[in-house]
Amino acid sequence: MAESTIFALSSGRGRAGVAVIRVSGPAASTVLRRMTKKGAAAPRQASVVWLRDPENGEKLDQALVLWFPAPHSFTGEDVAEFHVHGGVAVITAVLRAIEKVAGTRPAEPGEFARRAFENGRFDLTAAEGLGDLIDAETEVQRRQAVRQMGGALFRTYEEWRSRLIEAMAYVEASIDFADEEVPEDVEAAASPVVAALAEEIGGRLADGHRGERIRDGVEIAIVGEPNVGKSSLLNTLARRDVAIVSDIAGTTRDLLEVHLDLGGYPVTVVDTAGLRTGGDVVEAEGMRRARARAEGADLRIVMVDAQQWPEIPDTLADFLGARSLMVANKVDRVADKTWPGGEDLIGISTRTGAGLDRLIARLELEAEKLLGAGEPAVITRARHRRALEDCLGHLESFLAGGKAIELAAEELRLAARALGRVTGQVDVEDVLDQVFGSFCIGK
Repeated sequence: MAESTIFALSSGRGRAGVAVIRVSGPAASTVLRRMTKKGAAAPRQASVVWLRDPENGEKLDQALVLWFPAPHSFTGEDVAEFHVHGGVAVITAVLRAIEKVAGTRPAEPGEFARRAFENGRFDLTAAEGLGDLIDAETEVQRRQAVRQMGGALFRTYEEWRSRLIEAMAYVEASIDFADEEVPEDVEAAASPVVAALAEEIGGRLADGHRGERIRDGVEIAIVGEPNVGKSSLLNTLARRDVAIVSDIAGTTRDLLEVHLDLGGYPVTVVDTAGLRTGGDVVEAEGMRRARARAEGADLRIVMVDAQQWPEIPDTLADFLGARSLMVANKVDRVADKTWPGGEDLIGISTRTGAGLDRLIARLELEAEKLLGAGEPAVITRARHRRALEDCLGHLESFLAGGKAIELAAEELRLAARALGRVTGQVDVEDVLDQVFGSFCIGK
């Protein structure tokens, strides 16, 4: 248990009907008693009371009060919650009043969740799931976060760890009980377990970064020559004026991006500078950034002018391929009003809206291919992936053989330690600040 008692606004800032202020720590009961002027509150039962200044007794607000005694609370400590009216002045007055009680201080970002982790209320993956749930903007992100917060990742990693410990038992036995009756070839007994685990982890690492993509969104870059309609398409997809649209070539000189929900999938669409030869120094830098962003994108919309089809500018040749979708804009200007489109060639008009429904449906399909197929992700952050890669490296080193039994045992210990770092079972102090520092103050 931490010695200090922390407090913070746990709901969003700004004018609202209700705001939630949370207090956690050994002085939480003192705060509750001094601000309500009442005795012990009934656990987990809401009551409406007047909150008062602990020094002069002045009424601050009529609030709904909840009391969660340790260990049955979010943090595992004594917790008091004040559900006050959501005006800025009310919130400020209540926070100032709490700070007047000895032993209290404002919480740091993520400190409530960190205390919950340290008190065994959940593991690191569940804590990350809570943060992802708060940040979720699409249905797919919400589902992944709920699953992770509910312990799905923890159960998978712990199951892997238990199997690894089983293999370690064979090897450790031959070291610790060399004079006893243990199998002569303990590595042969452990190898099938380790090999199966290595294969499973390797398969999860080859998931195309799907879990991270769900968190961060599929990135789609729009590339094309100047004045082909890239910015108009961005505005159309965003349903607002994000980019300046002009007949002047080179209007877009930097990267513009919007975050969208396409069919429940998170997508980031990036408008890039028009690619052409020539241009001033600033435009040249914009084109350099455009090429770099397009090369790293999950999908590229390669936009051409329908009036010029089938000619494709040389500046776009490098962006044609498996991760590209050819889109021809300005089909309304084609004389016969027809467009020889196919599965990989979509004709649209950002001016009339022709073909946009088909394009959006195709983008949703591509997002689903990247994010929706396969088993639920067990890797949702870069640190998970690094730990699994580290673990797999040690497992493969063990399987390669040729080591003294003590060194082989150490490879398994290091592999188990790598798995433990994901859930917080071992040696995680170096990642705690990274995990909880991204939380909002009230969590």
